[in-house]
Amino acid sequence: MKALVLERKGELAIRDIDLPRDVGPADVKIAIHTVGVCGSDVHYYTHGAIGSFVVKEPMVLGHEAAGTVIEVGSDVKNLRVGDRVCMEPGIPNMASRASKLGIYNVDPDVRFWATPPIHGVLTPEVVHPAAFTYKLPENVSFAEGAMIEPFAVGMQAATRAKITPGDVAVVIGCGPIGIMTAIAALAGGCSRVLISDLSAPKLAIAGQYAGITPVNIQETALEDAVMGATDGWGADVIFEASGSPRAYHGIFDLMRPGGALVVVGLPIEPVEFDVPASIFKEARIETVFRYANNFDRAINLIASGKVDLKPLITETYAFAESIAAFERAAKGLPQDVKLQIRMTE
Repeated sequence: MKALVLERKGELAIRDIDLPRDVGPADVKIAIHTVGVCGSDVHYYTHGAIGSFVVKEPMVLGHEAAGTVIEVGSDVKNLRVGDRVCMEPGIPNMASRASKLGIYNVDPDVRFWATPPIHGVLTPEVVHPAAFTYKLPENVSFAEGAMIEPFAVGMQAATRAKITPGDVAVVIGCGPIGIMTAIAALAGGCSRVLISDLSAPKLAIAGQYAGITPVNIQETALEDAVMGATDGWGADVIFEASGSPRAYHGIFDLMRPGGALVVVGLPIEPVEFDVPASIFKEARIETVFRYANNFDRAINLIASGKVDLKPLITETYAFAESIAAFERAAKGLPQDVKLQIRMTE
């Protein structure tokens, strides 16, 4: 099949490649419709690796996807041919201790699309376990379905935060995951979310959402904005979604006593962490790695109308223009939030 293949660092090609096509008893085959371009896909393209995951041989990119079921395995009862679906891209070992504990996202044996050496889904058809394939309601488009995967990261962050209704939250970093974390925090019960960044265009996009207050840290100190919004008490929850080591400087000054820090962004270098400051406020610290048990909740929120991710889709490219989409994503244009690739018209 044709696919968008990362041949090696910095080199993409649309070409034929052999991919698994046999449908097992518990699997479905899906005709891919829309795929989102994720920051991790771009990082593999530009750097050839993320931490210990190194591209050593050609790999198909893409893991944020939606499509239509075109074949079902003999044991599949919850899906049928013609169903519109989105897919959770990580396939854990369901017999592992992590899976039995309900934390399959941190299963060391998980096989995750477009993470070396596992191929992704920027190709016309894929085979996937039915257990990790979710039917889309009629009022949820393929484009929205392909946004479920990144939104699930925000859902995981909001879940880990243990939000109490009425909480005030701060999100550091106004990229796609930062904005989706802010949206998920509101859906989870926060009364207000302040989101900070240096990018005025991205902050303007986030500011379209009721309940989200953008803070341009080139113009206003984040601590001043937070203290002004909380009468000097501090935020209940801080979400660090930028991945910048600089974000940790004074991060506990933003937090109320007994508040929570949820680490979402993944720094590419060690960060300085003020342990005494965290202890003096008895801060609760949580971390986020992908997501578990919230794809269906994310779909339900979008279907209900309480969450609208459509404003975050910046532009959609045809599959034949996939390389151009990745070249644009690699530029990190300030007005871009989410680029998508449509596999079929």
